[in-house]
Amino acid sequence: MASFQFVLLFLIYISPFLSLCFATDPFVYYDWTVSYINASPLGVPQQVIAVNGKFPGPIVNVTTNNNLVVNVINRLDEDLLFTWDGIQQRRNSWQDGVLGTTCPIPKDYNWTYQFQVKDQIGSFFYFPSLNFQRAAGGYGGIIVNNRDIIPIPFDTPDGDITILIGDWYNRNHTDLRNTLDAGKSLGMPDGVLINGKGPYKYNTTLVPDGIDYESIEVKPGKTYRLRVSNVGISTSLNFRIQNHNLLLAETEGSYTTQQNYTSLDIHVGQSYSFLVTMDQNASTDYYIVASARFVNESLWQRVTGVAILHYTNSKGNARGPLPDPPNDVYDKTFSMNQARSIRWNVSASGARPNPQGSFRYGSINVTDVYVLENKPLMMINGTRRATLSGISYVNPSTPIRLADAYHLKGVYKLDFPKSPLTGSPRMGTSLINGTYRGFMEIVLQNNDTTVQSYHMDGYAFFVVGMDYGEWTENSRGTYNKWDGIARSTTQVYPGAWTVVLVSLDNVGVWNLRAENLDSWYLGQETYVRIVNPEANNKTEMPKPDNAYYCGQLSHLMTAKAYTSFASSITAGRSKLVIMLQMFVLVAIFIFH
Repeated sequence: MASFQFVLLFLIYISPFLSLCFATDPFVYYDWTVSYINASPLGVPQQVIAVNGKFPGPIVNVTTNNNLVVNVINRLDEDLLFTWDGIQQRRNSWQDGVLGTTCPIPKDYNWTYQFQVKDQIGSFFYFPSLNFQRAAGGYGGIIVNNRDIIPIPFDTPDGDITILIGDWYNRNHTDLRNTLDAGKSLGMPDGVLINGKGPYKYNTTLVPDGIDYESIEVKPGKTYRLRVSNVGISTSLNFRIQNHNLLLAETEGSYTTQQNYTSLDIHVGQSYSFLVTMDQNASTDYYIVASARFVNESLWQRVTGVAILHYTNSKGNARGPLPDPPNDVYDKTFSMNQARSIRWNVSASGARPNPQGSFRYGSINVTDVYVLENKPLMMINGTRRATLSGISYVNPSTPIRLADAYHLKGVYKLDFPKSPLTGSPRMGTSLINGTYRGFMEIVLQNNDTTVQSYHMDGYAFFVVGMDYGEWTENSRGTYNKWDGIARSTTQVYPGAWTVVLVSLDNVGVWNLRAENLDSWYLGQETYVRIVNPEANNKTEMPKPDNAYYCGQLSHLMTAKAYTSFASSITAGRSKLVIMLQMFVLVAIFIFH
């Protein structure tokens, strides 16, 4: 009896440890080797960036609240970082994968990302954030599924398909980078890729022989969820499928009111989910098209991506002309009105049981207003640079969050202006000083001649208004204060404005940038620094033990390769469970 009581007391004593081991949310692991491979997506041999030998890289498939662990080995000939576009790393900007928060992974080093996909669902993508590398590939899709206990607001699709579209150049990313550094324009892209492949030969003049194209096989009568992301450099694309309707269902983590579109403009950095029912007679295959928007279509005709939708009972190849793009030559508001029609499904649950619309963003008092203006490239210190509100951002040698952790001075300034500078433009490391738990109104004013996309890491913002002309305070009367979509990337049309509202509840340093890669590379970005005045590990994760050091802290790098701290945590946890189980068995055997 005494021995039994001892074992019982022992089990009671270790039960907190066992619950700690088993009660945590599941871990999902990926091991990536990032390297160059030779490929010819548009028929011209070139060097592209592959993940585990694949271009595009593998799809990251996780479920709400999973802990994602990605061990990255850098086999490129330059530094590397990955960013997770649209994934709101709650309290953990250390894992954001941009230079403001993390030192890069040097050549032949490895580093392990670890973060929780907390209270989030939806369609996103990852990509390398440094040195114009996204122009060479390295990107892939991200799927965040609902937990089983949270219903999705539509019938479960019969399949889930990721489609990555984007403009493409036959020149290497280093050549493109050098072109921008020399103050020159990149010029017209050489084509559009769909899942890393060139166009189907729909036109014998425009498409050369030997191009490998994407073919997506479907079953007649079934409904599929198509997750489409524009992972390109700077070209807005119109997405459409011959003879099929696109029922919009979700964008970047928010379920939308379900509306049918014959085509949808997808701007750089944006992701959408469509429900597409295979309701045609399959007399032939069907074209999937992604074509350039807001350009001279006769000159840009070759900048068109074409894939094939293949029914399993198809009777022949796709034929005829491509489905027409929107005809808005004389109506510049078509695309904007289409964007305005995308509304939040306020009755649907998101990652949590409570309805998304219960947030009631329209009734929250705004605490800060920032007007961010972009203009055509300007000469600053003898170099053509992109600006936001007259400031062209310069990355510091020491990441901002690391500088904060070690109390370094002079790395950056919290002096980003609330309205555009009126004097000469300047270069600098100027940050927005965000107020923890504040509610910020950000006006994005595009005084350039091309569409710009803007993205904010760590957050979904509410897109409440857009229109042509100059924004004024009277523009607030046009805001949608009830069901404006919550997303992480929004477009701003040339000569127009877009306004977003964002609740600053995620502590950290978060990148606010142009998703157009050329604008971003040339300085059109800043960071929003959000600090809880009462520092604690509940509102922000501590600096990871496997952090790299650079800049003023380079002397802290003492080893060439680190053992992944994230892996050691999870491996150690498993060993602890096994050890405790063995200890219990031994104790029962001894005292039986």
